[in-house]
Amino acid sequence: MKKVATVAIATLLFAGCANATMEKMVGGAPMYSSKTIVENASQSKDHTTLVAAVKAAGLVDTLNGKGPFTVFAPTNEAFAALPAGTVDTLLKPENKGQLTKVLTYHVVPGKLTAKDIVADIKKGNGKAMLKTVEGMPLTFTQSGDAVMVADASGTTARVTIADVEQSNGVVHVIDKVLLPK
Repeated sequence: MKKVATVAIATLLFAGCANATMEKMVGGAPMYSSKTIVENASQSKDHTTLVAAVKAAGLVDTLNGKGPFTVFAPTNEAFAALPAGTVDTLLKPENKGQLTKVLTYHVVPGKLTAKDIVADIKKGNGKAMLKTVEGMPLTFTQSGDAVMVADASGTTARVTIADVEQSNGVVHVIDKVLLPK
């Protein structure tokens, strides 16, 4: 009887684990598919600059909204790699319009997984162009297994963590800040 009870408990535990959603870790924190883009990003130690910028631009309500959105989220290191003083200048209230333009250049309407983007790249013979919320396109290519995204000036970022599910879209972490012309 004890063996049957042990097997039954083990089966229940395994079934529970199999049905549990495995959340991705970003910046040392689990990202929950039940939370919004801003709620999750606020937990990532690698995205404190992005979150500060979203707040300064007044985009919190938008990115907490229904969406769906596909966000290409630069890390703190990506922001730090910009020329000295760039982030501080963008965060000033008088530069809110410019900051908003930069941030919305990292957002594509709809929910696009890495699989969707790779399919678009293949359809486009090695290149896909997606229009951002800002209005200008981003160019996507593939290098081996990595998805690359280039801005209007040719700066190319690599997707370092793909398909971070959100309640209102999906986030792909990137290693560079993309700038519109």
